[in-house]
Amino acid sequence: MSDTPVVTEAWLPGFDGHQFYTRTYPAADSSAPRGVILFVHGFAEYTARYAHVHRIWAARGYTLFTYDQRGFGQTAVDLEHRSKGSAYGKTCLRDQLSDVQWWVQYLKGQYPDSPLFLMGHSMGGALSLAFATRVKAPPSPETVQMLSGIIASSPFLEQTTPVSRLLRWVGEKAAMVLPHMPFPAEVLPEHLSHDPVVNEAAANDPLLKQRGTLRGLADMLNLGEQLLWNDYKRWPKQIPLLILHGTDDKIASCKAVEEFYGKLDAEDKKISLYSDGYHELANEPDGVKEKFVDECIEWVEARLSRRLGEVPEASNIPVSRL
Repeated sequence: MSDTPVVTEAWLPGFDGHQFYTRTYPAADSSAPRGVILFVHGFAEYTARYAHVHRIWAARGYTLFTYDQRGFGQTAVDLEHRSKGSAYGKTCLRDQLSDVQWWVQYLKGQYPDSPLFLMGHSMGGALSLAFATRVKAPPSPETVQMLSGIIASSPFLEQTTPVSRLLRWVGEKAAMVLPHMPFPAEVLPEHLSHDPVVNEAAANDPLLKQRGTLRGLADMLNLGEQLLWNDYKRWPKQIPLLILHGTDDKIASCKAVEEFYGKLDAEDKKISLYSDGYHELANEPDGVKEKFVDECIEWVEARLSRRLGEVPEASNIPVSRL
């Protein structure tokens, strides 16, 4: 058997028949995975950037499924396979949550006996948090209950340096009239990680485009506010949560994430703050990315090994600083 876990690439129909580029990293050395991970990537990127992390999950006995989100990556730009009407950045919150719900249900159907965990990074991290807290479908309460836990990596709840309220207001009004109009959204490559090789690759990657659409950007910014101001109250107490964030994240505010976590009433919650860490902990050098993936996997394994009722109530803010 090869030491490198295989990956299966496929185009699959999702919510509303939309075509998605997907990747499956099947669990190694096991006919039945210990658990299944659904990974949701961030804004203006694509899932293959995290292949090095996803292979580790597979090597440790977990099947990981992921997809290029609607409006991003191959799902948006592959002219041969993409859905009619697809365009880079063309998305909205309702479609994004419907997509996550679709893949949760799909994976539960594929692996009915395996615990399913939802993991998201950046915008995908905020979507993962929102998935458990919506007052209206999507998702349905029954779909949320399919999850055994949620991991949010550097969730985008607020910009570290927020844009002006005036610009937000103008953007909101424009999005009502021209929702799919492209709009620049610069992310400096040097703010992604401390690894110059990773940052240089990002700067020259044709799939990392510095733009979104008015509706997609407005929904992303509004979602964080909703989670911070009100939606945190609806967190299902029984769903375990792990949040990981770099204290020097220059893209997604660490302070906002700590505020959200502090408000959260959950039976099993943990926040792990990586000292001086930038936005992409999975791409940080000097052993940080290895610590990051180990912590995620060990957290899942601890949840799998505990019996119902053994998880102690969370203290006000149990914080792990690495």
